[in-house]
Amino acid sequence: MIEMRLSDLALQLGAKLYGDKNIIITGIASINNAQIGHITFLKDQRFLNQLSSCRASAVILSKNNLVFCRVAALVVKDPYLAYIKIAQLMDNAPKPTKNIASGVIIASDAILGKRIGIGANTVIESGVILGDDVIIGPGSFIGKKTKIGTGTRLWANVTICHEVEIGECCSIQSGTIIGSDGFGYINDHGVWIKIPHLGKVKIGNNVEIGACTTIDRGTLDDTTIENGVIIDNQCQIAHNVVIGAHTAIAGGVIMAGSLTIGRYCMIGGASVINGHINICDKVTVTGMGMVMKPIKQPGIYSSGIPVQPNTMWWKTAALIMRISSINKRIKTIEQKLKKLLCL
Repeated sequence: MIEMRLSDLALQLGAKLYGDKNIIITGIASINNAQIGHITFLKDQRFLNQLSSCRASAVILSKNNLVFCRVAALVVKDPYLAYIKIAQLMDNAPKPTKNIASGVIIASDAILGKRIGIGANTVIESGVILGDDVIIGPGSFIGKKTKIGTGTRLWANVTICHEVEIGECCSIQSGTIIGSDGFGYINDHGVWIKIPHLGKVKIGNNVEIGACTTIDRGTLDDTTIENGVIIDNQCQIAHNVVIGAHTAIAGGVIMAGSLTIGRYCMIGGASVINGHINICDKVTVTGMGMVMKPIKQPGIYSSGIPVQPNTMWWKTAALIMRISSINKRIKTIEQKLKKLLCL
């Protein structure tokens, strides 16, 4: 990591510094693993008892916890957010080289902006437009007439199919495929006939997409990912899905075709969402949720049975299988009670 003086970190964060301003911070660590030279943070009262034995040179914390701190401190309103900002400041991950590597194939009519970086063995097809400061990792494919906005980065081995539109300052991790055909077929007397996918994928600005995620193109209309959406690894987003601005989607989520998700939603990992339905703004679906019907009211929604000991699970499963007969028995008893009460 990049070394920084504690006073410089305080200035960058707008934090109140208590202790030696000249301490040199060489790294960031968790409160229980921090050593001399590290800065750590306390965001949760559950870890307060670890503060007394912490070996970090400085701690980021809120004002009400300052009294418990034995080392230098940066006092802020939100210690976790401050930690993230420091991590960004001290991050020394290798920066991509802004040049065009050998072995790259670029169509003669492709339009490239300034300060472009393209990794080895990448193919840029006809009609592609790349904005300024675009970075494309090695082994990637950019299909015909695709547009990629200023400051967007594609990591290694990303596939962008034809006529995809990607906005500015996006990040697309390795192995992701955008603009592939959706799973559209019609059965004609036992034979599957493929439905052509003539739509596009349109991605807004400041969108982040994790590794090995697939986003299918639309059939007639477009698949649309609006500004500020974040998508984790290994998600499947089918044809004509629309995801509203600033929605967050965790890993392994599967979305069926023609689904519309509102703005500021959060979809938990491994959830499955039916196609041709709408989910309104500000909905949270907890992990492994199965959404089969529209959601019209903001709130938190859950489904599924949490893990339990196998013997208990067998009893639960057996009970579920008998729900229909139990329901009939209850209705019969209710009817008999009504008759008795009427006598």
